[in-house]
Amino acid sequence: MALTTAPEQIDRIVGNYHHNPFDVLGPHRIQIEGKDVWTVRAYLPKAQSAWVILPDSRQEVPMSNEHHGDFFECVLEVNDLASYQLRYEAEDGHEHVVYDPYAFRSPLVTEYDAHLFGEGNHHRIYEKLGAHPTTIDGVAGVYFAVWAPNARNVSVLGDFNSWDGRQHQMNIGFGGIWGLFIPELSVGTHYKYEIKNHAGHIYEKSDPYGFQQEVRPKTASIVTDLDSYQWQDDAWMEQRRHQDPMTQPVSVYELHLGSWMHEASVKPAKQLDGTDAPVVTVADLKPGARFLTYRELAEKLIPYVKELGFTHIELLPVAEHPFDGSWGYQVTGYYAATSRYGSPEDLMYFIDQCHQNGIGVLVDWVPGHFPKDGHGLAFFDGTHLYEHADPRKGEHKEWGTLVFNYGRNEVRNFLVANALFWFDKYHIDGIRVDAVASMLYLDYNRKAGEWVANDYGGRENIEAADCLRQVNHLIFSYYPGVLSIAEESTSWPMVSWPTYVGGLGFNLKWNMGWMHDMLDYFSMDPWFRQFHQNNVTFSIWYAFSENFMLALSHDEVVHGKSNMIGKMPGDEWQKCANMRCLYTYMFMHPGKKTLFMGMEFGQWSEWNVWGDLEWHLLQYQSHHQLKTFMEQLNATYRSEPALYTQDFDQQGFEWIDCSDNRHSVVAFIRRAKDSDEFIVAVCNFTPQPHSHYRVGVPAKGYYREIFNSDSREFGGSNMGNLGGKWSDDWAYHNRPYSLDLTLPPLATVVFKLEPARTASAALSGFA
Repeated sequence: MALTTAPEQIDRIVGNYHHNPFDVLGPHRIQIEGKDVWTVRAYLPKAQSAWVILPDSRQEVPMSNEHHGDFFECVLEVNDLASYQLRYEAEDGHEHVVYDPYAFRSPLVTEYDAHLFGEGNHHRIYEKLGAHPTTIDGVAGVYFAVWAPNARNVSVLGDFNSWDGRQHQMNIGFGGIWGLFIPELSVGTHYKYEIKNHAGHIYEKSDPYGFQQEVRPKTASIVTDLDSYQWQDDAWMEQRRHQDPMTQPVSVYELHLGSWMHEASVKPAKQLDGTDAPVVTVADLKPGARFLTYRELAEKLIPYVKELGFTHIELLPVAEHPFDGSWGYQVTGYYAATSRYGSPEDLMYFIDQCHQNGIGVLVDWVPGHFPKDGHGLAFFDGTHLYEHADPRKGEHKEWGTLVFNYGRNEVRNFLVANALFWFDKYHIDGIRVDAVASMLYLDYNRKAGEWVANDYGGRENIEAADCLRQVNHLIFSYYPGVLSIAEESTSWPMVSWPTYVGGLGFNLKWNMGWMHDMLDYFSMDPWFRQFHQNNVTFSIWYAFSENFMLALSHDEVVHGKSNMIGKMPGDEWQKCANMRCLYTYMFMHPGKKTLFMGMEFGQWSEWNVWGDLEWHLLQYQSHHQLKTFMEQLNATYRSEPALYTQDFDQQGFEWIDCSDNRHSVVAFIRRAKDSDEFIVAVCNFTPQPHSHYRVGVPAKGYYREIFNSDSREFGGSNMGNLGGKWSDDWAYHNRPYSLDLTLPPLATVVFKLEPARTASAALSGFA
């Protein structure tokens, strides 16, 4: 038969360099000898013969391959070709019957989608790009879409086509987005994109918007349906929507899922559907051990955190990453929950169970950089698409990573939508944005001549700041009641101020200054602390300039820094007492709180991403008592509105005395919002106890000792004030009344003024 298309068009298809295969392949209405007919063309590598199966009659019409052995076509005089099929015999003798992908021309990505994406304003672009199970013209399959505007051509690879890029060539549409619907594929299909640049170089890439990837070291994406999980956390989500977390207790347990605890046996765990989960071993340090799954973590971790009394957990990055040792901070799959611990549905189950047990979930988010792995975002379409081409802007040499081009709308949209994605699909309660300073400064960790100034000659990365503002503005617009926390270590102004007044829009910022000052202070021999009182008091000078979170994080217990107990001076008893004193001061100080795993029971070794926490230490009394202390400290914190309702208001804090450096003692008041309630905290940072230590107080009455970090229950010396003290009519510290206190060694004691009736009852009981 005569060819119905130009030979050069066929050659472009066969050579796999056609940018619009729909122009050639599939059904086309043409005229032959003045008659309207259909022609069907198919490129079927390794096929020996092929037929078109008509949809209604099931008649089979043979196709010819005269121009090229793998290019088949036929002419049909029919009215309707909807949902026709192709039957072909392969060279190996097997017969295949398939729907023709090029018969389905309904794009999932519309021109309006591409327009919003090009503006950087498509907030749910992840519902358009990526791989999505769908049905078109009554045929189920998967629609694939990927942004690669500079590619010469793109194909979908997978087991379904033997990873042969010739078979499923994609079509370029609006805004440089390539798309193709492949019938009869389903959830669980493994795939990648084969991308060719104009020089013909081939790049095999995971899907930037893929929802799941294979367990490392494999890198294929997996077709996943994120909407099938049935959430049971409606009450939590509704309550969250109506709460202001800034006036609520926020005590965060930061952890790395892969090293909190391992399973000693390689026996596979069960998934939600009852099938065996993949066994992901941790052979680097513990031969025969494997990671706990999300479901197993729900069974073991949630009761532990609930017992400790933390309000939230913070997960080091759970987005897919190729190397365990990166802790998750070198992300290759921004929309894919890591498969190390199970499926996306398993992670949803874990978060759902957290919510049902009253625990919020925060996730570390890494928009500052990404690794150079070949299957990832780097040089994605044969050009510097996601990163800057200029290494002075586009590379962090110290980390060996690349920097996002925040000034490109589509790249900014990728990040903005990604932040929203985790709230939308996984119901998380907040993000902690990693390495914000590296985003905000063009000269971050760069020497002179290795960076490029902004348009105004400054070192501020204006585009990155705008990206963060957009992220935070949208997060709080869509999801009121959540947290967005900045790990920002510089003096960039108004990090936690609203975007409408020029701030970056976070509602919390890690207080890195407080952390460094306090760890320096507590690492000193107590005798020298009298010369460094400023370490304790300086944070209050700036405490209300931002909404601060006090964090003792994973960064402080790695790379030779020692774990928390190892930083403390003295013998083992003094080390534990120092830790209790520090933690209690931290929880009394204005600001929300974060502690890294292992700190709650005094782990000695630095955190090792390949190992477990030192759970065996809990058999020893001193470590078990530290854990008990943490439980009681969290309980006290959560029960006292004075400790959290005015964290960011100067009305919530008042020094009683911060100048007694000779004794290394500070005393202060915390006040509740819209209430007369207050607490008095007194800290003795030396091992020398003090009797008859007088502290001024603002009101007369009985001050109950609600917390004492030196309690015998916690392993302390059990010095204290017999449950509380009555105030004396003795003006002190510019206050009309005062307390005559006993200050235990290396301890913080906390008092609360009892209501008059309760105080009278206490007096009569004492009598």
